Amino acid sequence: MAFEDIIFEKEAGTARIVINRADKMNSFRTRTIEELHAALLEVSADNSVGVTVISGAGGRAFCSGGDIAEMLDLDRVTGREFLFKFMNCLQEVRNVPHPVIAAVDGYCLGGGNEINLACDLTLATEKSRFGQVGPTVGSIPVLAGTQYLPRCLGDKRAKEVVFLCKRYTAREAKEMGWINQVVEDGKLEDEVKTWCERILEMSPQSLRIAKLSLNFEADLMKPSFTHGIELLSMTYGSEELKEGMSAFLEKRKPEFMKFRRQK
Repeated sequence: MAFEDIIFEKEAGTARIVINRADKMNSFRTRTIEELHAALLEVSADNSVGVTVISGAGGRAFCSGGDIAEMLDLDRVTGREFLFKFMNCLQEVRNVPHPVIAAVDGYCLGGGNEINLACDLTLATEKSRFGQVGPTVGSIPVLAGTQYLPRCLGDKRAKEVVFLCKRYTAREAKEMGWINQVVEDGKLEDEVKTWCERILEMSPQSLRIAKLSLNFEADLMKPSFTHGIELLSMTYGSEELKEGMSAFLEKRKPEFMKFRRQK
């Protein structure tokens, strides 16, 4: 397919997938997800590729999550379709038979962090910030945030991240086990290249088997993804979600208090 929302390149055993919506903080719309999935399917089938790197264009964000302007118009049917496409994209990151590196330079939030969590390794610049944002806009991170995040951070920390929606520095993320390495701003590409070169020295067969085995326990949680999709899709079109997403677009604080049951 012709790519509009991503840049996709392959060279010397390394595939590069760049989310190319810098003017939208690299948020993803349906087309973005479809293009990411198509690129991942291609690298999965290409035996000449030994490592894949996912990054974001522009130097401000890896990915800031779903495009609220599109998501606001989703209903239960179209929302379910959108979520299944996103789930399939994340699952393909896990299915790629070699390591996938998230190269984070800037904000890695919401669904963007769920892409990060699906990747095998993460390198990030000092300026990068991590977090979930779902409950601030009436949504929930049920496609990795409630599955992989607790495995990285532990139950209590994961609940803090999801419930409070704070933003964490790259150093804090590394200390929590959220990411692998922090590098100086401007030095990310050099470090990513070093990691890719090291991976390409390894036995492809060994890495493929190791990744499959390391992912075994997490793969058992796939029913949690489909369960989450059915629950989250029922919120699309609701007044509460519309309030949260409208408030985001209007740059105001959402009035969620009015949706709380009065005693």
